Amino acid sequence: MSQSVLPADIDDYGPLYEAHKRVFPQSVTGRFRTIKWSLMAVCLGIYYLLPFVRWNRGIDAPSQAVLVDLPNHRFYFFFIELWPQEVYYFTGLLILAALTLFLMNAIGGRIWCGYLCPQTVWTDLFYAVERLIEGDRRERMKKQAEGWTIERASELILKHAIWLMIAWWTGGAWVLYFNDAPTLVKQLATFQAPAIAYIWILILTATTYTLAGFMREQVCVYMCPWPRIQAALTDEWALNVAYKYDRGETRMSLKKSNELRLMGEAVGDCVDCKQCVAVCPTGIDIRDGAQLDCIQCGLCIDACDNIMNKIGRPTGLIGYDNDINIHRREKGLPPVYRIVRPRTVVYSLLIVAVGVVMLSALMSRQLLGISALHDRNPLAIQLSDGSIRNAYTIHLLNKREIDRTIVIDVSGPANAKIQIVGADSITPDRPMIVLARDSTTELRVLVTTPQAPSQKSSPVTFIVTDLGFGEIAKVTDNFVTP
Repeated sequence: MSQSVLPADIDDYGPLYEAHKRVFPQSVTGRFRTIKWSLMAVCLGIYYLLPFVRWNRGIDAPSQAVLVDLPNHRFYFFFIELWPQEVYYFTGLLILAALTLFLMNAIGGRIWCGYLCPQTVWTDLFYAVERLIEGDRRERMKKQAEGWTIERASELILKHAIWLMIAWWTGGAWVLYFNDAPTLVKQLATFQAPAIAYIWILILTATTYTLAGFMREQVCVYMCPWPRIQAALTDEWALNVAYKYDRGETRMSLKKSNELRLMGEAVGDCVDCKQCVAVCPTGIDIRDGAQLDCIQCGLCIDACDNIMNKIGRPTGLIGYDNDINIHRREKGLPPVYRIVRPRTVVYSLLIVAVGVVMLSALMSRQLLGISALHDRNPLAIQLSDGSIRNAYTIHLLNKREIDRTIVIDVSGPANAKIQIVGADSITPDRPMIVLARDSTTELRVLVTTPQAPSQKSSPVTFIVTDLGFGEIAKVTDNFVTP
């Protein structure tokens, strides 16, 4: 039997998987950091405060501007009220979100990940708390290496306590979208809230605390599927955070590069300060080229620009660019930026088209609805006088916040008459009833013709007319002959 022989220097290959190293991002100032702070404040402000915004919808109607009312099967968004039958609006919103994400990727790579992703926003907030208590990168690395002291323990207790408070309020804010916020806050404070509210707060507190406090960049690198998806969607013209090696190489220390410049030799602008690595939230070196770990946050751009300003060299050594422009500069050609191209035009047109369709549907949506279901057994009955009767179950929807009076007419079979079973009608020949506000009403309806239609099955249309607003709703079913 043959035996496989391993090389003597098998240890030179190293381990199959590299152990995870903790990342200590350094604080940085600059335009991209300012943009991130601003977007973080806006996103967190909307998330935490939006449940407390009020909106007047009338007497006995919910006054919360944004509310997911699960017991009553309603979704409220300011002046919009959606019913379960209108779930297609949520489908349209998901399509718009996907197309917008595709457009963002076609223009600037993973700018969603770097600026707007909830994982990035909350991780930035947790990092800010950590820096405030433990200090910046060097202080945190030093304290990590020194081990435990009373001061170190007190800092960690304070940091984790604040992290838990943020995580708890994150979970608390989420459940406020499903009930009246002021009422639920009072119930939570007095331990009178439903058990499901405490359960969800506990779940979201644990996930926020774990993902933003401990897993951080690992969520972006290992758990999130978007880096793999966007890599398949991007093209050569998309702008990504890139190190412009045509200008930066050959890299060397500032002292050595200055000496060579005085001697008239060509050297790169990169002084190998590694500030781009120090500020990176995922701990990568952008100078190694495009990497899956890069979330395109632009902090390395700020760090590099700050160093270039200090040493008197042009900024922009790291910036949003693509390989096409780097190769063009190597040939002495000016850079070309193609934000408007077939890919971005198609995405933009699709976004506009879906938005227009949704807006049109929303503006023309009916607040009075009707549906009909024909009895299956029996389909039809012939009465003793020879007339034919079919039975239906009618559902009426009143989406207004007031009661309204409606009449029901039927058309189709000749001389057909309609009768509502078990309901008090103001006029027997033309049923007239009152629909309760914001509700669904089920009616048992009988349609009778004095003689059998010539066809085995003929269409019958139920017409509902609102006497107050003049709204009309119709539905067509079949009238069957025995």
